[in-house]
This record gives sequence, C-alpha cells and structure tokens, in this order.
Amino acid sequence: MGKPTGFKEFEREVAPERDPSLRILDWNEFHEELPVEQLQTQGARCMDCGVPFCHTGGLMANMAAGCPLHNLIPEWNDLVYRDMWREALDRLHKTNNFPEFTGRVCPAPCEGSCVLGITSPPVAIKSIECAIIDQGFERGWVDGRPPKTRTGKKVAVVGSGPAGLAAAAQLNQAGHHVTVYERSDRIGGLLMYGIPNMKLEKWIVERRVQLLRDEGVQFVTNTEIGVDIPAADVQRDHDAMVLCVGSTRPRDLAIPGRELQGVHFAMEFLHANTRSLLDSNLEDGNYINAQDKDVIVIGGGDTGNDCLGTSMRHGCRSLVNFEIVPRPPDERAPQNPWPQWPRIFRVDYGHEEAEAKFGEDPRVFSIETLEFLGNDEGRLTGLKTCLVDWSKPTPNGPPFSRVPNSERVFPADLVFLALGFLGPEPVLAEQLGLATDGRSNFQAEYGQYATNVPGVFACGDCRRGQSLIVWAINEGREAARECDRHLMGKTQLP
Repeated sequence: MGKPTGFKEFEREVAPERDPSLRILDWNEFHEELPVEQLQTQGARCMDCGVPFCHTGGLMANMAAGCPLHNLIPEWNDLVYRDMWREALDRLHKTNNFPEFTGRVCPAPCEGSCVLGITSPPVAIKSIECAIIDQGFERGWVDGRPPKTRTGKKVAVVGSGPAGLAAAAQLNQAGHHVTVYERSDRIGGLLMYGIPNMKLEKWIVERRVQLLRDEGVQFVTNTEIGVDIPAADVQRDHDAMVLCVGSTRPRDLAIPGRELQGVHFAMEFLHANTRSLLDSNLEDGNYINAQDKDVIVIGGGDTGNDCLGTSMRHGCRSLVNFEIVPRPPDERAPQNPWPQWPRIFRVDYGHEEAEAKFGEDPRVFSIETLEFLGNDEGRLTGLKTCLVDWSKPTPNGPPFSRVPNSERVFPADLVFLALGFLGPEPVLAEQLGLATDGRSNFQAEYGQYATNVPGVFACGDCRRGQSLIVWAINEGREAARECDRHLMGKTQLP
C-alpha cells in the first residue's frame, strides 16, 4: 500500500502540538495539523505488509491488538498518499461513525499493532485518520443523510456516549425511529463531560449530534431512565431498548480521612469544569477550582492525565500524580510482545505541561496512599504515603510489600481519585430484572448483546467494563445490528 519503498524513505511524523507553556493558558485543542503534503508522505509509509494487523481488532492476553472497529487502514493510507481524500473518507466511514472523535482521543491500538512498528516507528495512523475526517468537513462532504424509508419500529437508546450514539446512528439508518435518553443537560456522555476541551472541543461533538438530528434521531436530555421515568414505561413504549449507560460507579479509596473536604472523584472535577466552561466560561464558579492549590492526582490513565491538564489550566500551585504500579519500561518487555498494545513509559499532554511549568515529570511510581490528613476544620492538608516493592509480594495479601522507613507526607489542598470504575449504577438492572456478572456489568454475550430480558440489549462499558472509545463504538454498532435483527428477523447492518 502507499509507496512500496516509502517505509524506508520517510521518517514518522505526527501532528504537532502547541507549546505546553502557552496552551495551559486556554482550553483550546492542543493538537495542530500536518500539511497535506506531509500527510501524503506519512500515508506512503504504509507497507505492503501482506497481513495488516492494524485492523485485526482482537484481544491478546486481555490487551487490545489492532483496531476494534476494523478500520480499513491500509486502504485509506494508500488513498491519502494518492491525494484521493473523498475516497479515503468513504472508506473511513464504512467502519467508523465518528472518526473525528477517535482521531483525537483514541490511544491508537492500531499503531501498536502496525507491522512496520516491529522494527521502526509505526505509521502515523491516528494523525491520518483525523486529517481525513477534518478534510471531509472542511470540503463539505459530510452531511446528514436520513434513511429513505421507515420501518415503524421504535427503539430507545439509553445513554448518549460513544456506544449510544453509534447504536442510534446505525439503528436510524436501518429506518427505525430512535430516541436517545441522556440524564445530563447535553448530549455526548463522556465525550461531552468526561474528556476535557483541550483534547476534544465540544463544538466537534455538537456538530456530529446535529448531523444525527438532521438524520432523524430524537434526543431527550435531563432525563434519567429509572429515576425520572420508570424503565418499565420506556420498555412498554418502545419495541426495543439498547442500554449504553457506561461504567459510572467510581472506585473509591477507603482509608482514614476520606471524609475530609478537598477529596474528590476525578469525574466530579472534570464534569463540573466542562459544564461551567460551556455555561459561562468558568465565570459562574460552579466547579472545583485548583487555582493556587497543591493538587495530587491518585491514579494514572487517561482520566488522571485529564485531571493534570485541567489543574494546570486553573493555575495550581503544585501538582503530583501518584501511581501504585512501577514505572513502565521504555521499550516492550518480553511478556508484552507485538502485536499487543505496548505497555511502555509514555509522556502524555498533562505530564508534559506539568514538567514545562514545574521542571519535572509529576508522576511518582510505586507509591501507596495510607491516610488523608486534615485540620480541625475538616479540610484536607496532606497525604501520608509509603513506597511499595512489587518484587516482594505480601503473603496472603497484595502483590507488593511496603518499603520500610519510606513514609512521607505530601502537602495537598485537593486530591482527585482517578482509580477507574466498578460498573454501571444498579437502578436499570433492578427495575428491568437484568442479569449481571460478578463485576455488576449487564450480562450480554459479546457479538449478541441480548440481555436476559427479551428486546433489551446492552453494549459498551456497561456490558464489558471500563474500556476504550473504539470498543464503545464497535459495540454500539454491533448491538444495533443485533437489535435490528431482533426487530426485523434479518439485518443488513454490518
């Protein structure tokens, strides 16, 4: 694909980023664009590799390997190289409803499985994907396309994150009347309130939502099914339901001092900040302000990193990020072979910004928080910690031991817990009589998505557990296919 010798002639280039010292002064997207000519050169790096693992989309030892959406990556790399952008957009939309989202916030497991990546830096797939859809919008190629006929069937999609929007888009194209219910005041789920503006500006989400409206999808906001409307009423009034409510119960840290003022879940911080930013440009004060505060984020991953970036834009006084796990290696470990996602040390935007301002990477690895410390007024003042040794598991206990004499107190005015999520909230399972698994996720077989309740389907994080945006879109599309089959006896959805 592309130029047969391109992978030998051209070095990898990705979309540049704005100066970290300047971008923390606003909430605009920090990525910039590569010129078209350079993007074509990057497309030329795609090899004629024979078996392209980039779009395999499976799991290896529970690690993503390739794109779960099975994007036709070699095809659109070749088309970009040949300056055939419209054809590249058509190929991209065949498998991905929302490439403007994945091209910005997906961690790109496709690149981790690129065959070229075995010996060299992989093809810049994510940058090319984002450029294709951005070119499509700029040139007026992306517009609302309502279905030509309607089936008369009514489907309720509960939740408007990436899984819900993908399911709604596909079911609507099949001709069903689709209503999406969202408990928040804006459509988008984590796309709207879980991912900060600097990674995904919200006009981009609203642009796609408007396209879905133009195609006939109905949206109902400020309505939580199971609370504002009984789930049984929604089930009665529709021919099918697709549950896409996410994994929204955050994992807590039950240690002494947890009740102190200043300890918050990460999503409390991120949701309130984005809502206030959109409502009033942060002038209403309805958010947790990290300005001039000593901030500690407990937990890594994307959510923890987003807390770092948000705190930096508030103007925090200091910033530390605790991770209980050891520092990852700089290169793949033997037990993490290609084409698995490489578990290596990475510097994300929040780490880069903190280092630019404070002079060092904010992360402290192999550290455990023992206690939240506070004053007589019940406010947080610091954290008591110790280091842990993963080479010495505790007998009948955790897979690490505490390092003797390593206790330390860190000052802190605010702590954000970014420790992952435990599963969906239980109200829908209780009201509909849904079977759940050992992690409280709605039970529905992958590829089938049917729950134990006839006509009720589940997909995305509420079914599989906390995962990637590409898995959410994949499951939303596939659940729509199975829902359509249930309603019509057959389906033409992919």
